[in-house]
Amino acid sequence: MLDSLSAHIAILDENGVILETNKAWRDFAVKSGMPENHDDRGSNYLAICEATVGNDAEDARKVAEGIRTVICGEVEEFLYDYPCHSEDAPHWYYMRAIRMAGEGPVRVVASHEEITALKLTEQALKKSQEELIEQKQSLEETNIAMKVLLKQREEDKLDLEKKVLNNVKDLVLPYVEKLKNPRLKARDRTLVDIIDTHLQDIISPLLQRFANAKILLTPQEMQVASLVKDGKTSKEIADVLNVSETTINFHRKNLRVKFGLTNQRTNLRSYLLSIA
Repeated sequence: MLDSLSAHIAILDENGVILETNKAWRDFAVKSGMPENHDDRGSNYLAICEATVGNDAEDARKVAEGIRTVICGEVEEFLYDYPCHSEDAPHWYYMRAIRMAGEGPVRVVASHEEITALKLTEQALKKSQEELIEQKQSLEETNIAMKVLLKQREEDKLDLEKKVLNNVKDLVLPYVEKLKNPRLKARDRTLVDIIDTHLQDIISPLLQRFANAKILLTPQEMQVASLVKDGKTSKEIADVLNVSETTINFHRKNLRVKFGLTNQRTNLRSYLLSIA
């Protein structure tokens, strides 16, 4: 029955002496360099483990200590996995020591089962996990870099807007004001006012604020909002846009509704200045 098992099995007495081995144990001994007629029976397995030197010394010592705890009855079972590499390939084994049941002298079954396939799978899984962690870190670093670039782009955009704003205010609007001559014909003055209004629309950050807030305003509501923000009265706005004052008051009412200014005491111009 023992010879039919794939595990390398040895039966030990209370002193660690090998009483019997199975075919898998004997075949492994020959494969490891022992002669064909080699027989481990009568050898003290604990002494062999404790005498091991080199890279396997620590694992062998732990195996001997574990088997002793089973012999002494401190534990019912001792489990241990260890490497046992050869020149052709790496190998790992799973060692199990357990006391035999029943009356009579102490007998311990020591079995060694190869678990190389399992270990290689574990290593492959660990490597995959490490690669995933590295990819995650790389993506996080890329994400941070993208955020920095986007922030820089936004800052550059704001700088450009400020430059446009300052240039229009300093280099264009002063001349537009000079064109507002009281002796101008009504039609010409209206055209100058329209130019002034459109320039204000171009430089006004209100457009972007409204877009960000997803507030849908008509083009004329945009014009009215910009002029209200600049402190123009309804009559002045009506003159600039060449519409009736009633129309301007209608637009002002719609603006208050769209901005959610239900409180009548909230000043429309103050609100527009606060979001500009």
